[in-house]
Amino acid sequence: METNKATTIDEYIRSSPKSTQLLLEQMRATISKAVPKAGEKISYQMPAFTLAGNLVHFAAYKHHIGFYPGAGAIIEFNKELTAYELSKGTVRFPLDKPLPLELIARIAQYLAQENLRKAKLKSR
Repeated sequence: METNKATTIDEYIRSSPKSTQLLLEQMRATISKAVPKAGEKISYQMPAFTLAGNLVHFAAYKHHIGFYPGAGAIIEFNKELTAYELSKGTVRFPLDKPLPLELIARIAQYLAQENLRKAKLKSR
């Protein structure tokens, strides 16, 4: 996929292939609902959510949606992610299958709790 120069998540989704726009909207809505206080931004040319630091990034590719929760979340949810291609901090959701929205929501909530816990420890 060609580099996306979007400055907002709306622009990113609009500039993505039509075939992935619905999946990107579902991903965004799921994370927003799971972590309503999270902010949105473009980071590393990808949509990102933040709450007391980066929560998660996601991006559209030719054959999958990349979901970037980080290595800790991959370890925490490893048993539930076995159906997907994984690498250290990445999950690849194939375009030809529904997104596991309930799992994505739980991962986002886990990440938010972890970020808030770490922020509280730093403030001591």
